[in-house]
Amino acid sequence: MNTSPADFADRLRARGRIIGYWVVLDNPVGTERLAGLGYDYICVDAQHGLLDYKGILGAMTAIDARGTAAGMVRVPGNDGFWIGQALDAGARGVIVPLVDTAEEAAAAVSYCRYPPLGVRSYGPMRSGLRIGPAPAESNRQVACVVMIETAQGLANTAEICATDGLDGVYIGPSDLTIALGGRTSTDTSVAEKFEAALAKVAEEARTAGIAAGIHCPDGATAAGRLAQGFTFATVSSDLAHLEQAAAAHLRDASG
Repeated sequence: MNTSPADFADRLRARGRIIGYWVVLDNPVGTERLAGLGYDYICVDAQHGLLDYKGILGAMTAIDARGTAAGMVRVPGNDGFWIGQALDAGARGVIVPLVDTAEEAAAAVSYCRYPPLGVRSYGPMRSGLRIGPAPAESNRQVACVVMIETAQGLANTAEICATDGLDGVYIGPSDLTIALGGRTSTDTSVAEKFEAALAKVAEEARTAGIAAGIHCPDGATAAGRLAQGFTFATVSSDLAHLEQAAAAHLRDASG
């Protein structure tokens, strides 16, 4: 499914069909196993996941050890420090949460690019082994993706997608469901509004010529979203699958 991690940002920008996996556990050995399964990228969740910077660094090293998947990081926030640190650790792209306006999207882009295209500070302590280290080369090989997950972000999707240098947008389904009036992150009473929101984001990304991604609870859902017009999708998470597999084996063993 994947080619070279070095081509990841280019394939994302070209709106190629890309499938990833989500990691929330600080478990480099497990992450290394996942990185060799054939996913195009492994995204480490530094916002809600259970990793600190050493965990991010360990995960990026583990992903690179397999040499097939690109490492991404969902950073804690739209901040130059967090974004720069994730990229210096070797991430080939970042997913930036809670972006509500084009101005905020432009700030995220600037944190991902070295001058004169942005304001990223030069210090590729590890990323220079895999990305760059020439600033122009690094700028090309790093993807900047922002999340659409609030009512304000949804209202401003067209303007966000038109942001110069932005590579993609990414739906956070849990927050977006709540933003649309859901009582829980999976409230089906807002399903119609939710599906309309997804169609809006996918279409406005297509119009702007950038990638459109979404987090999915399973592979079948990911296949459906890709068929609907999303260009990349992430499948579940290591913690969710660990619990599901253990519960299934317990049921089987218990008769």
